[in-house]
Amino acid sequence: MGSAVEKLTRLVEAPERFDIPWDDLRPVQIAAMNERFQQRKDAIKLLAHRATEGGVSEVRDLAEVVPLLFAHTAYKSYPENWLGEQKWDRMGRWLSTVSTYPVKDIDLAGVTDIDDWIDRLGRAGHHVSCSSGTTGKSAMLNASDADMAWSRRDTVAAFTWGAGVEPRQDRKMFGLAPVASVPKNLEIRDALRAAFADPTATPFLYPVPPITIGKLTGMVALRKAIADGTAKPGDLAAYEATAAERQQAVDAAVGISAEALVAARKDKLFLSGMWASLYRIAEAVRALGYGAKDFQPDNTIYIGGGLKGAVLPPNYREYVFETFNLSPERIFQMYGMQEINTAMPRCTAGRYHVAPWLICLPLDEAGETLLPIGKGEVEGRAAFFDASLDGRWGGVISGDKIAVDFGQCACGHQGPSIRDNIARYAELPGGDKISCAGTIDAYVRGVA
Repeated sequence: MGSAVEKLTRLVEAPERFDIPWDDLRPVQIAAMNERFQQRKDAIKLLAHRATEGGVSEVRDLAEVVPLLFAHTAYKSYPENWLGEQKWDRMGRWLSTVSTYPVKDIDLAGVTDIDDWIDRLGRAGHHVSCSSGTTGKSAMLNASDADMAWSRRDTVAAFTWGAGVEPRQDRKMFGLAPVASVPKNLEIRDALRAAFADPTATPFLYPVPPITIGKLTGMVALRKAIADGTAKPGDLAAYEATAAERQQAVDAAVGISAEALVAARKDKLFLSGMWASLYRIAEAVRALGYGAKDFQPDNTIYIGGGLKGAVLPPNYREYVFETFNLSPERIFQMYGMQEINTAMPRCTAGRYHVAPWLICLPLDEAGETLLPIGKGEVEGRAAFFDASLDGRWGGVISGDKIAVDFGQCACGHQGPSIRDNIARYAELPGGDKISCAGTIDAYVRGVA
C-alpha cells in the first residue's frame, strides 16, 4: 500500500482524526486517490473503461477523479433474470467487472439459491453484501478479507469517538431491530460485541428471523413484479402470508424486548436499533411502568438508518432517549452507505464528520462536475472516495443530496462535516438521474 494511503488510513484510531484542517488533508488525499487508481486501473475492468472514456491517466486534483467514479447503480447492473434463472457463473463474471480480485474458480456444485452462492463466494474471500433495494433492485458489493477487517476497526473507532464510550467489555448488549444478514452487517455486529459486550452476559437478539440476502432479493423482485403488473396470484398470496407472519413476529418482539430491558435495567446497557422499533419498545417499557429513573445513567445506543418510512411523533428521539436514560454524549448516530467502508459519526452539533481517508466530493445533480469548494456549505450530490477499500473501487457517486462544509464545525472540530438534512434524489422531484449510469450499465452488461 502506498505511503499516502497509509498516512491517511493509519489515522483510524487517532484521537485527532476529525480535527485536521481540510487544506492540510487535500494534497495527501489527492495523492492517495492517484495511488489507488494506479494500483487498480488494470485490475478492475469498469475502472479501466472509465479511465479510457474520460482520458484520465493520473489523478492530480480533485476534479480529475470525477470521471473515474462509479454511479451507485453500477453495483445493480446485472441482468435480473440471471438471479431467477440461477446463472451463478454469469453472475460471477459480472461481479468480476466491478471487483478488484477476479471471481473465478468458485465451486458451484449444489448451489440452489443466492444464499448458497453468497456462501461459496465468502469461502473464496469474496464477501458480498446486498443493499435493501428500495429503488427497485439490490446492489451487490464485493468486499475482501482486508475490507472486513477494516470494517471491524472503523466501526469500533467511530463508535468510541461518536458516543464517548471506551471498549471495556462491560455492557449488556441489546439488538432491538431486524437486521439484514449480510457479511458487512454481521462483521459490524461481531466487532461491537467483541469490544463492548460483557463476556459473561448473553447478548439479547431481537426475536425476529434475520433477513437473508435471498429474502432481500426475493422481496425486491416481487415488488418490481407487482409494480409491473407481472406478479402471479400464487406469488402474491405467498408474499402476503410471509408478510403477515413476519408482522406477527415483529409485534411479539416489542413486548419480549421491553420485558428483557426491564429485567436488565440495573446493568450498563449497549442498545442498538432503528427508530421505528426503538420507539415502539420505549412505549412498551413505559406501559410496564418503567422509565429513565429505573435505568443506568451510563447507557449508550447505536442508531442505524433514518425513519425508513415510519411515521412517528415529532418528539420520537427525545421519547426514546428519556425512556432509557440516555445522555446526549452517549448517543451514536452516523451517516454511511453500503457502497463505502467508512462510517461518518454524528457530533454534538448534529453534523456527520468525514474521516481523512474518506474524500467527500460534492457534485452537480447530474454527477458530472465537482462543485466549487470554498467557505461555507456546498450543497449537491454526494460522491465519495474511500481510500480504505480493497475489494472494489473506492470512488462512488451516491443517490444522496447533501450539504457539506469543509471548514470548522460548531462542535470545534476542523475537518469536513455534513449537515443532518440528507435527502435521497429518488424521493425528490425529477428522481435520481446520474448521467454516466446508463453508459456504465451498458458496458458492464456487455463485458459480463
